[in-house]
Amino acid sequence: MQTRLGFVGLIIEDRENNAANVNSLLTEFGEIILARTGVPCPERNCSAITLVIDATTDQLGSLTGRLGRISGVSVKSMLSKMQQA
Repeated sequence: MQTRLGFVGLIIEDRENNAANVNSLLTEFGEIILARTGVPCPERNCSAITLVIDATTDQLGSLTGRLGRISGVSVKSMLSKMQQA
């Protein structure tokens, strides 16, 4: 399958309890992650993470589906229309 460039945006609530699960899952999908930027908001006990990815639609669906099943995690994503050669 062809890969496409895209991004994933995450909001992690109850950061103290959920961040470890998110980080473990992102490590598992490390081969499709090109860049990761995180901004902690300790005063709100949350954080925001943006990922730039190069993935198939199946890989993206697997990643976002598993992230979305983690309590306190909201996730949105998008892939480019153009497939990589």
